Amino acid sequence: MRIEKINQNKKQYLDLLLLADESEEMIDKYLDHGDLFALYDDDLKTICVVASINEETCELKNLATYEKYQGNGYGKAIIRFISDYYKNDYKTMLVGTGETPAILSFYESCGFEQSHR
Repeated sequence: MRIEKINQNKKQYLDLLLLADESEEMIDKYLDHGDLFALYDDDLKTICVVASINEETCELKNLATYEKYQGNGYGKAIIRFISDYYKNDYKTMLVGTGETPAILSFYESCGFEQSHR
């Protein structure tokens, strides 16, 4: 398994980004200024985008795993990676997500805490 930071041609991952965000227009709002990471285990499994909010806070804007690979730990692996990657740069990492119980449970299992709705 390897994780790479993608600096160019980020739109090539649009099919996967759209699994976690409802529209290309929404993705366009953060993709250019966010950091895109891709997790490969032979082939591409998971992507995520992290964007800076301010000097102390960043936000996990998008996290998506192809459906056939979900439940295999790829999402947790990329969250562990980005948590370590940003630990010296930011005090807080936020994630905005829907209120689906399975999604909330996933993020809580990765160490996130609910702060507000």
